[in-house]
Amino acid sequence: MPPLTPAQITSITQSVSDGFTDQLTYTQRLIQFGGQRGEESAVQSFISTQYESRGYSTTNLEMDESRLSSHPGAGIFSATHSKAPIVIGIHEPTHQAQYGKSLILNAHIDIVPTGPVDLWTHDPYSGLIEGDRLYGRGGADMRAGSAANLYALDALRRCGFQPASRVILESVVEEESTGNGTLMTHLAGYKADAVLIPEPMDEKLVRANVGVLWFEVEVRGVPVHVREMGEGMNAIDACWRVVGALRELEREWNGRRGDDAGDVKVGDVKVGEYFESEVHPLNLNIAMLNAGDWASSVPSWCRVSCRFATFPGTPAASAAAEIEQKVADFASTDSFLSKNPPKVTWNGFFAEGYTLEPGSAAEQTLQRAHQHATGKELESFVTAAYLDTRVHALYDRVPALCYGPISSNIHGFDEWVSVKSLERVTVAIALFIAEWCGLEEIAN
Repeated sequence: MPPLTPAQITSITQSVSDGFTDQLTYTQRLIQFGGQRGEESAVQSFISTQYESRGYSTTNLEMDESRLSSHPGAGIFSATHSKAPIVIGIHEPTHQAQYGKSLILNAHIDIVPTGPVDLWTHDPYSGLIEGDRLYGRGGADMRAGSAANLYALDALRRCGFQPASRVILESVVEEESTGNGTLMTHLAGYKADAVLIPEPMDEKLVRANVGVLWFEVEVRGVPVHVREMGEGMNAIDACWRVVGALRELEREWNGRRGDDAGDVKVGDVKVGEYFESEVHPLNLNIAMLNAGDWASSVPSWCRVSCRFATFPGTPAASAAAEIEQKVADFASTDSFLSKNPPKVTWNGFFAEGYTLEPGSAAEQTLQRAHQHATGKELESFVTAAYLDTRVHALYDRVPALCYGPISSNIHGFDEWVSVKSLERVTVAIALFIAEWCGLEEIAN
């Protein structure tokens, strides 16, 4: 792949700037759609029309539960699983460049709940811009990235060029809960030589990220009137003892890395690799608790929803089995739980983490694009978050690059993305596409 000329770099950079006001307006529109889990159809319909209006071959891909459920990396279906379509837009070149390579530009459109709206400074779906900050739920994570993918291609068009290789735009759902949206594109056969996902990564490249498991633990107690509390069994108390055992497992798992992990490998990945210097990368989150029926009755049931992370190289099935065993072993030592075993139910993510080996041609291309866009060397880091790049890294075996703008408060109150950073990242994406895919003049 020949490097871009200084004239091309200047032209593309200026073109992103020329279209950036429209890009911000488009990003605000995406935020204003809102759309919690299962409610993404409206915003996906809007994105589909945007792809079509630009001449991309557009498909609305439906979730196939039977195909997904047979894949080891699929998240568990539940009643809340989104049925919104996945939107695919494909650019085909007029003449395939001899040196160009194909590319997937992926972004998830699903967002997490807002929490109490009164704790936000502004309407969570306002898309308000104050100074360098564009506010809104999902603005950073990651509707700004979705817009950047599209407008990077638009910038090339304004220069009179288009990619000289196939580019696949993917707008997916279920990234925040199962990862099934991007996995469905894999099962449907959408493949490329590299993948770029502009998650909010502070203008850095993700070198490795954790696997994630979602599950519930339910305990049944013995209800009595509180005046006879000693004759009943409080399910909340009993369930919390189980949580204590899971905290022990959390400490054990965090210790399995670096020198302590030895030469243990699962597949091609050394367990804990790249996480040796992280203080506490594997987090057990007790996210939701539901229990009881009446304030004056000893609660007869308690259910906690959990999210547990694993190191790359740890199969999801083996981690799940270890969690179940830990719960069972603890229950066997508890006078009440030994007779009333807790129930573990898997209800979402069932995903392994991944690592990105340094030195690929795709990474080198991104390094050059980032240098031109920011004037700085590209840094890499590890993250304790889930990322859809794992699908392409683990199952397509292609370079999967997760790189995006500076942001703050994702999944929290007053989520925002940096406007200036978003423009820089859009420049970097446009330059990356131009070099990786090659360029051809748009036919009149």
